[in-house]
Amino acid sequence: MTERRTRKRRKMFERDAELAAVDEALDQLTDPGPDAGGALLAFSGAAGLGKTTLLGEVRRRAHAKACTVLAARGGEQEQSQPFHVARQLIQPQLAGTSDAELREALGSWYSIVGPALGLCAAEQGAPPDPQGLRDGLDWVLTHLIVQRAPVALVLDDAHWADPESLSWLAAFAPRAEHLPLLLVVAYRPDELPAHAEAFRTLPGRAGHRPLTLAPLTAEAVSGLVREAVGEHADEAFCREAWAVTTGNPFEAVELTANVRDKGLAPVEASAPLLRDLAAAQRGSGLVARLHSLGPSTVRFAWACAVLGTDTPRDIAARVAGLGTEEAVDATGRLRDARILSAAPEEAAAEDAAGLEFVHPLIATAIYRAIPDALRVALHGKAAAAVVDAGLGPSAAARHLLETHPENDPWVVRTLREAAGENLRAGAPEAARRQLARALREPPDFDERAAVLYELGCASLLTEPANTVNHLRAALAEPFEDPALRQGIVIRLAQVLSHSDRLAEASECLAREIPYTQDVRGRLRLQSEQFMWDAFNAAEPDSPARSRRLAKLADRLSGRDLTERYVIGLRAWDACLRGEPVDVVLHHAGRVLETEFSWAYADRGFEVPVLVAMVHMYADRPERAEELFEAGTAEFERQGWRGAHLSFAYSLRAYIRYRRGRLAEAEELARAGLRLAERVGRRTPVHWYAIAILVTTLLARGRVDEAWELSREHEYGEPFPAAVVFPDSQTVYAELLLARGQAKAAAAELEAVDRRLTPRGIQNPSWCPWRLHLARAVSAEDPERARELAGEAVRRARAFGAASGIGQALRVAAEVAAPQDRAALLEEAVSVLSASPAAYELALALAALGEERGDAELLLRAVLAARACGADGLVATATTALLARGGAWPCGPGSDADPDADPASTSAAAH
Repeated sequence: MTERRTRKRRKMFERDAELAAVDEALDQLTDPGPDAGGALLAFSGAAGLGKTTLLGEVRRRAHAKACTVLAARGGEQEQSQPFHVARQLIQPQLAGTSDAELREALGSWYSIVGPALGLCAAEQGAPPDPQGLRDGLDWVLTHLIVQRAPVALVLDDAHWADPESLSWLAAFAPRAEHLPLLLVVAYRPDELPAHAEAFRTLPGRAGHRPLTLAPLTAEAVSGLVREAVGEHADEAFCREAWAVTTGNPFEAVELTANVRDKGLAPVEASAPLLRDLAAAQRGSGLVARLHSLGPSTVRFAWACAVLGTDTPRDIAARVAGLGTEEAVDATGRLRDARILSAAPEEAAAEDAAGLEFVHPLIATAIYRAIPDALRVALHGKAAAAVVDAGLGPSAAARHLLETHPENDPWVVRTLREAAGENLRAGAPEAARRQLARALREPPDFDERAAVLYELGCASLLTEPANTVNHLRAALAEPFEDPALRQGIVIRLAQVLSHSDRLAEASECLAREIPYTQDVRGRLRLQSEQFMWDAFNAAEPDSPARSRRLAKLADRLSGRDLTERYVIGLRAWDACLRGEPVDVVLHHAGRVLETEFSWAYADRGFEVPVLVAMVHMYADRPERAEELFEAGTAEFERQGWRGAHLSFAYSLRAYIRYRRGRLAEAEELARAGLRLAERVGRRTPVHWYAIAILVTTLLARGRVDEAWELSREHEYGEPFPAAVVFPDSQTVYAELLLARGQAKAAAAELEAVDRRLTPRGIQNPSWCPWRLHLARAVSAEDPERARELAGEAVRRARAFGAASGIGQALRVAAEVAAPQDRAALLEEAVSVLSASPAAYELALALAALGEERGDAELLLRAVLAARACGADGLVATATTALLARGGAWPCGPGSDADPDADPASTSAAAH
């Protein structure tokens, strides 16, 4: 960043408290001892109160302490340019680095953060999500801080920083205390955006309140005047200077400069003249002073105001319509008038350095004084000038946003190109603004549908309701491109589904399929409809859809991605309906015969997830984990660290739960929930995260904690319209049952029956609602409980997964007649011993041990439960063991190897 240049460094008046806070923070930052640490300082104050001068002193003192200084400044005209501030901070630190060195330094983050920071062009493919990009920026900045410690990061005019940079830095700010970093920001309090509120509150937790700069007192202004014009300035003159500037340091400095330039005697007789001099520094007075410099100088000043901070003189000259010599003359006149900052001391730096106004107040006043029509025209000229200068469409777009629509194809094309760059760089909101402006230009008749489609893609994450409107409007346009039409329909179905409107998603695809002439295109739309129908919990005719899907999938060879998606959906459907495991794995194997990415640019990740999950339900958890590890790595490489990564962590947690690795499951589930919270509550990803964490906590015996979690996150009715696994309502009923609310649990489970049974979802390995309902009604209706459990056993045997059969047998024993329990439990233990379900085996061992009064079985149950991390089961089984005279073989402190695999530990115990 180019700092504002002044003729000489001035003494700072009445800023001792602020500078003491800076010195204290710098001393702590550079302390070689164990007490060293970072801090966050925030300075707030109205315009002209000296924030920039104070931050200049912070930079000077940081340099004197051998700190690396990262500096940036928000700009009023640059707020719509994404990552403008982030680039100022980081680009200079990587200047001169070759592309190969950058790739090595940034590693997997290169393609994610590189485009946002202007270090490389964005690659084709799906862009990173905003959270993934922020994580990448966090990594890059943290890496720089650690490498170049200690670091002072100074952000001036934070209220004008672009939203992308400001929200990132506000979220990063709490880390300052834990890094060798002093983060200093200055802002106008009335203009700080809501997404940067952290800068108001975080300093309080760091031991400082935001430090508010006060106007100077009369004594301070007197000192400033005498420093500038001489100690002979009399008191009445100095007091009037304070009165007309209201203690504003910028106005006071400018006033004294004008007094000196005009040779005004600093005596009481001259005091009445100060008010007019002060008025000439702001508003209409400043504008009048500018116009006195001549028309060409006025045009040049207007061009600089339109172009913003750090303006290249040759571009400003072109926008103003001046030649090179005229621009040099205009620059000199504006510097002499203290409108533009002084030239750098080294002549060689003159051409390389951009032009800066002395103060943002001056830039704002001049910009607002430009006649409206002329200001619009100047922005149009600026857009063309920056493109011709090689700065690219993104630099031009901020100017085109300020122009009026004129039906100009170049404007539409430039805005679309800029939006594409920003979307791929991870700034969808900026892309949305640019495409919305392109739509108003308007585009040519045959281009309108494409612009609407791109606008829908850009607003997908931030404005799903508007995205639906844009895409439906695109479909209503008359155009001939079948590939574009297919893309619009698929994207519309996607956003409807992600908004919990799955029936509408299916309907929009169904309407399009009959009119799609291309066979492959029609199959693609069919595959999308099958997928969203599979996730629709209220699908009206699920059995018929299953028959159509089976008939279609069985005749496909899997020759392309669309066919393999259909086959993958067939594998999932077979799993839900409880077809034999061999059939399920056969179809899943067909999908995985060739590479099956989780991150195709034009596909969702849902089908790859379903294919991985069928392996878990089919007792192949190792294969499921392999697929999830590969998929998670792809998400991270793409920068998808929001909903995608949350799903991956939560479902990996579920796999660990099914394997009986409960502590690991809880850790992963909590990581998934943290990511889901970023996405939003009561979204599909949030339902998954809560359901899996509640299930895991119940298995660990922490019922009260699971209940508090469900209350905190409003887990309960209304349940989502989308299919969630484990089924949300079933998990909620299991929670009620664990709390002893059998009747309430039974009511929820009856509702699950009414929802799933008509859809043909009958596999107890996928949703054991019958088993939970059997337990819930066993006290009042034991006969029905046995029928339910018996039916669950029959369906589990039909599916053929040992874990599901063993669980069904164990619960059947729990509700069976006393004489039948032992045999059912013996079979459960036998079946589960050959399965990966270590926690279920521990439950069955404990139940059989209690049924028989067998201390040896109970000891094995305790060992298996300990290996799983099932603390509640350990406690109950230990109590039962000791009650039957059992004891630990090596004393009461004996424990299983905590690093051992639960399944192997349980099998050894058996």
